[in-house]
Amino acid sequence: MASDETFVAFVREQLAGAGAISARKMFGEYAIYCNQKVVALVCDNQLFVKPTAAATVLLGQPRLAPPYPGAKPYFLIDDLDDADSLARLIAVTVRELPTAKPKAAGRANAKKKRRR
Repeated sequence: MASDETFVAFVREQLAGAGAISARKMFGEYAIYCNQKVVALVCDNQLFVKPTAAATVLLGQPRLAPPYPGAKPYFLIDDLDDADSLARLIAVTVRELPTAKPKAAGRANAKKKRRR
């Protein structure tokens, strides 16, 4: 079952206190970004947060589950009603994630040429 846009919009609202939250549809599901870093996935209308040490401390004993078959386990977040707690969770998660590497100029230019 693919996630629906209404659920993704609700998740984005709940996480808004953590920073610039956006979502990108991928294969019928969604990647959730905070400050341009992928911090979570929404799959089957469930929120899966990337595991980090700080998030583990914050959550205590988080429930781990793969967001889709064959995926590494993420933190499965069942309680989405406390926006402040969710924002704290995402804020500590995004701080531990590496900054995305800039795309190589050669690949970007090659894509532009193919579009013409």
